[in-house]
Amino acid sequence: MKKLLSILAVLALAVLAACGANNSNSEGSSGEGEDSNKLVVGASNIPHAEILEEAKPVLKEKGVELEIKTFQDYILPNKTLANGELDANYFQTIPYMDLQMEENENYDFVNAGGIHIEPIGVYSEDYESLEELPEGAQIIMSNSVSDHGRMLSLLEAQGLITLEEGVKAADATVENIAENPKNIEFKTDVEASLLPQIYQQGEGDAVMINTNYAIDAGLNPQEDAIALEDSNSPYVNVITVNKGDEDNEAVKTLVEVLRSEDIQNFIKEEYNGAVVPVNE
Repeated sequence: MKKLLSILAVLALAVLAACGANNSNSEGSSGEGEDSNKLVVGASNIPHAEILEEAKPVLKEKGVELEIKTFQDYILPNKTLANGELDANYFQTIPYMDLQMEENENYDFVNAGGIHIEPIGVYSEDYESLEELPEGAQIIMSNSVSDHGRMLSLLEAQGLITLEEGVKAADATVENIAENPKNIEFKTDVEASLLPQIYQQGEGDAVMINTNYAIDAGLNPQEDAIALEDSNSPYVNVITVNKGDEDNEAVKTLVEVLRSEDIQNFIKEEYNGAVVPVNE
C-alpha cells in the first residue's frame, strides 16, 4: 500500500511539473518574449557595420536588441536574408537589389528605408585627374553590372565619355558608349571587393572603387580619388528586408534610429563626406 501511495505521489508531482512547464511556454509564445524585438542584420564591414554599432545602444534603449553579422562580399548578405538567417541587411543600393531579384526567383525583397549614399570614386596611382589619362588608357570597374551605369554616368559627367542618347543611366553598359575620344579600354570582370588591391598593385591606369571598400582599404575618397560621384547620387544604401517585414516595428525602429540626427552627425563626422546620410 505504501509503495502504491509513493508511486501515486511521484506521478502527481510529474503532472504538476508538466503543467508548470506548459504554462511557462505559453507565456513565452505570445511574441512578447525577450527575443521578440531582436534583429539580426547583415552588413558590410565599413561603413555599414560601424554605423550599426553606433546605433546599437540607442536601439537597446528603445527595446530592440541588435546582432550584427558582417560580410565581405555582395552575394551572401542576400542569400542569408532570403533563407531566413537574417532579419535585414544593410549594404546595397536599390538598383542592385532589383537586379538580384531579377536573377534569383526566390528573392522577394523590399526597401525598408534609405540611410546613406557612398559616392563611387576613380583612383589612380599615376594620374591626378581624368584629363591626364592617356590615349587608350585602361579603367578597371567591378563585375557588378548594376554599378556600371552609375560608374559610366560619373565618367560622362566628368566629360570623359558620352553615352547614347535616351539610355537610362541605371541601365547603361560599356556597349552604350557613343563617344570615347581617348579610346578608353574598360575592364569589367573584377570582383568589387578586390578593386582596392588591384589599385594598390598599380594595375590599370585608373580603378573605380565603391566607397565602402575604399575606406576599408585605408583610402580617403575625398583626398585620394581623382574624381568622385557627387552627393546627389540616386544610389542610396538601404535597409533591405523580406517582403512583409517592412512593417515590423523593430525594423521601423532601426530605420528611425539610423535616420536620427545623432547617427547622421556620426556619419558626417566619422567619414568626412565620403559617406553622406539621407533622411528619406
